[in-house]
Amino acid sequence: MGMDAEEELESGAPQDSEWPELEKAERLARGAALKWASGVFYSPKQLTRLDQYRSREAQRMCSIESRIKSTVQSYLESVQTGLEQLGLALKGVQEAQEALAEVREALRSQAEAAHTLQPLRELANQHGQLQAVTLLLPQLLAVPEAVARTQALIKGNRLLEAYEVLRELEQLRDEVSEPLGGHELSLFEGLTALGEELGLAMGKVVGSARQLARNDPALLVAAVRVAEFEEERDTWLQSPGPGRPRAWRLQCLEALRRALEEAYFEAPAPAPPGLAGHLAALREALPAELALAEALVAPCCPSHYGVVKLWAHTLHQGLCQHLQQLLDCEDLGTQDIFTLLHWALHIYPGPEMMGHPDLSPEASISELEPLLSLETVEQLERTYTEKLKISIAEWLQKALDGEVAEWFREQEPDIDPEGFYHSSLPAIVLQILDENIRLTAVINSSLQERVHGMALRELGTFLRSLIEALEHFSQEHLKDASRPRHYVPYLLACLNHYAALSSSVSLLKPAEVPTTTAGVSPAIDAALGDFKRKICRLILDALLEELQPLFVALPSRQWLSGLVMLDNVCEQTASFCSRFSRVRRPMAQMLLAESERAVVLEYLRGLMQGKLVCRNSAERIQASERMLQDSAQLRELFLSLVRDEGSLGPQGRGLGMPRAPSLQSRAPPLIPGPQQTAHHSFQELEESAQTGSVLGALQELFRLQDPALLSLEVSSFLHKFPDVSEEHIGVLLDVRGDVSREQRQVVLETMQANPPPSPRPYGHRPLFSLVPVPSPPLAFCFPSGSCS
Repeated sequence: MGMDAEEELESGAPQDSEWPELEKAERLARGAALKWASGVFYSPKQLTRLDQYRSREAQRMCSIESRIKSTVQSYLESVQTGLEQLGLALKGVQEAQEALAEVREALRSQAEAAHTLQPLRELANQHGQLQAVTLLLPQLLAVPEAVARTQALIKGNRLLEAYEVLRELEQLRDEVSEPLGGHELSLFEGLTALGEELGLAMGKVVGSARQLARNDPALLVAAVRVAEFEEERDTWLQSPGPGRPRAWRLQCLEALRRALEEAYFEAPAPAPPGLAGHLAALREALPAELALAEALVAPCCPSHYGVVKLWAHTLHQGLCQHLQQLLDCEDLGTQDIFTLLHWALHIYPGPEMMGHPDLSPEASISELEPLLSLETVEQLERTYTEKLKISIAEWLQKALDGEVAEWFREQEPDIDPEGFYHSSLPAIVLQILDENIRLTAVINSSLQERVHGMALRELGTFLRSLIEALEHFSQEHLKDASRPRHYVPYLLACLNHYAALSSSVSLLKPAEVPTTTAGVSPAIDAALGDFKRKICRLILDALLEELQPLFVALPSRQWLSGLVMLDNVCEQTASFCSRFSRVRRPMAQMLLAESERAVVLEYLRGLMQGKLVCRNSAERIQASERMLQDSAQLRELFLSLVRDEGSLGPQGRGLGMPRAPSLQSRAPPLIPGPQQTAHHSFQELEESAQTGSVLGALQELFRLQDPALLSLEVSSFLHKFPDVSEEHIGVLLDVRGDVSREQRQVVLETMQANPPPSPRPYGHRPLFSLVPVPSPPLAFCFPSGSCS
């Protein structure tokens, strides 16, 4: 039964392939129906209810067909109504097309008629313009007279009246131009030039504001009011006329600036000799100008003009450009650079000018940049330092030339009230440097630091030049011992120069200058040390020049037998060292110590010549006693020199202490005065450089009776004097005259086995290393000689 239903459904299916969706829907419906039927009639029990299902499905089909018929009938009625409405619309469109064709034809005929009326329309337009001009004819006829009157008012500086007439003329021009379609009558062609003329006159008046504020402030106020009226017209006019906007307010401000610049900065920069006067004049004029602007000009102008600020900023900018032009065009000297820096960095921003307490806050001084840029200030500082260096070098050279000329005088150096050799050279040098360093303190610490470093370098150069002058001085003395006549006194005076310079050079550094010149102070210390050593070397050379003839007989039989030779040495040394009383302490004390050392070294040089050989024990004892007496005599000599000079120095004051030369009374004494005792002076001498004790140690080598014990004695001697060499010991053993070759070898081997400590003991100064040892004679004989 299921198969029959399926075949029945398939046979009733339409075969129209033009509607694939319909076929698909029909297949789905058939499949659903078959599925339902197979499900319902699957069980045999349900076949009895087949008639019921068939009856019910028949009723359902009738109902569906009825609804379909009703729906189709409704659609057909709607389509009929639509067709009727489309017919009516078509009829209306046709009627509208016919009406539009009639209107188009009517318009075509009317256009031809309107073309014939164009001349009449133009005539009507001209008639309207003529009517408007006819109404304004009385005013138009008065335009030339009004223009002439405006020009007269401008020449008479009646600016408000002139502006009123000009504004009426411009208004009349606009009224006439509107009905004429924007066309301007030739009658009004001169109004633009008239407005420019009024603007120039107004700018000229405002440019004279500084004079008018005193004499005729009303005229200035009138000019400013004209500018303000015109500024307002420029803001509300929608269609500006020719020559607008005029911007007369900006023109007024520009006129004020230009007038200030012309008054103060238009003239060429003054030559350097007149720079100080020019800056002084600006110092007086600019504060007065600002006071004038605040008191007289500002009340004549609206507040938004900012007259005080305009004045201050214009003067500042003009002054910046003015100074820059001055720096670009002129080669300024040190005085002019100093004046300019002081004026720009201190006077100008100070309370006397732009920092004046009475200046209005409206000036806005805080907004101004520095008058000179940092780069410009640094460049000026470098230029000032370089030019000042040249001047200081010239001044120091002149002072040195004057000092050197005095060295060749026929009289001794000058003596100060304390009895010491004195010269103005240290005071002049230190005063030159100190004044220039202190002077720069009024500029800034940077310049003072530069000048301080430069001054110390120039002082070092001066000291080197002084050393060269001393070298030349000594060469002249070597050429002729009688010239210069007072050779040693002037050397001693130079030693006082060293004391003054060394004690006062530290005072050249101001407290404000930071410690950034650490590389300069050691150089000065080194130069001062070289200067001191050079003077001491020349003084000691002069002493040895006098003593060397007296040491020719040392050692000799004459030396062993008497005191005459050393008495002469002591007498000559005392005479020479007596002049040390003219030298300030501690230099005099140092000279005594170095003189004592030089005498002992000369004594050792004579002894090391090996000219004397002791023939027996008695002569060795005699030589030992001679050395011991010489040591005591030398010690007493220098002790007496210190004692005598400590109690009977120049003018009874003894060896005075060095005082720093007065740097305008600001340098206190650095070392205590001459109240120290002679005993204390000799104690310092003894602790610093007592070399006479070497003679006491030498005499022990000669006093020793047993040569076998020389090794121990030499070891003790080597410990006291580490710089003694084998050659020195060999010469001393030769002078003893009783040392065999084997004993000599033992002593030398002992020295080699016990070398001196390294480094040498603290405080030890070379002694024997400064004493030359003569070369031994050549050990050979000629073949034809007596020893062949």
